[in-house]
Amino acid sequence: MMTPRESSRLTHLLLLLHLLVPLALSLLHPPHPPPVHVPTLVPHRPTPLTRSRFSSQAQLDFITHCNSSCLHRGEQDEQLSDKLAFETLYADGSRTLTTVDVEGEDDLEGDAQLFAHLSPSRGSRLKPRHKRVRRQIYGADGRFNIQGDNFLLDYPFSTAVRISTGCTGVLVSQQHILTAAHCVHDGKDYVKGARKLRVGFLIPPSINGTKADLTSGMKPLVRWVRVKRTRVPKGWIQGPQEVSMDFDYALLELRWPHRRPFMRLSVAPSSDDLAGNRIHFSGFDSDRPGELVYRFCPVEEESSDLIYQHCDARPGASGSGVYGRVWDNGLERWERKVIGIFSGHQWLEIDGENRDYNVAVRITPLKFAQICYWVHGNRLDCVQD
Repeated sequence: MMTPRESSRLTHLLLLLHLLVPLALSLLHPPHPPPVHVPTLVPHRPTPLTRSRFSSQAQLDFITHCNSSCLHRGEQDEQLSDKLAFETLYADGSRTLTTVDVEGEDDLEGDAQLFAHLSPSRGSRLKPRHKRVRRQIYGADGRFNIQGDNFLLDYPFSTAVRISTGCTGVLVSQQHILTAAHCVHDGKDYVKGARKLRVGFLIPPSINGTKADLTSGMKPLVRWVRVKRTRVPKGWIQGPQEVSMDFDYALLELRWPHRRPFMRLSVAPSSDDLAGNRIHFSGFDSDRPGELVYRFCPVEEESSDLIYQHCDARPGASGSGVYGRVWDNGLERWERKVIGIFSGHQWLEIDGENRDYNVAVRITPLKFAQICYWVHGNRLDCVQD
């Protein structure tokens, strides 16, 4: 029987293999994805709104249902300027609404067609799944607990942060965190915990002065930082639930910059252009309190707004930054970039068959333009690289 130390070393070795082998294989055949057109978001002057009541409760187990009609609905079918408008919630409880215009929207038609619907040929190969014992866990649990300074403080795991409402977020700049909208707003009002929203940074016990030989069984500490500003797209607010999942993302701005590495954003490519066809994310799953949990899996299906997959996850992982290795034409190498936000679970009814997936919101060119504007506050820095 292995000792706890030997078991920990084996887990770390397996984790390293899972991280490095897909990259090594993908380097043999680097893709040449076509350039992506990113439109320009032109904001209008913010309009003051009444103060939020903060009357909602955070719903960490977010579940939706979708059929072929909502699945085949592309971005071009919606009133995009209205849905890309956004609310800004400030630390004092005040809020504003900013409407926008979209320049270059017509050039997106070709990009949207890439993911306008699920491929019938791919869908026909999906086999009916056995009933699962626990929701959001598919077969054997394939999640890894991230432990030890070498992993918790290393990129990309160090980009995962806790949200005080019970969710996860990902660092996307020196002052901004991307998370799921349902972690701060239920579609009608902000959740109670959004009044004094905080972001938690993991601190390994050894960094806190605890002796190294006593840290193996201890959980990381958390340093909490207040949020100065929260932004939520209008497409999430007051929208039907099956539509809202398409816009289930929010951006949090800290009161002051952090000093940790962050992960850059990217327009989500086709799964064929992801290294190993895999996505990855780390979050704070509710069934493993105090632990950072990493997982990866292949993309099963994709639509214009969502990434369908069977990565094992539990409530609390909502808002995790879903990333993949994307080929960077400028750097001529594979780069880990955030291409989506883990939202929750969706039952998909296609041709009379119910299929269940865990779902991430895809960062489309329009969403990239919006989130980039939230981060940089200007249009010049918001071009796809």
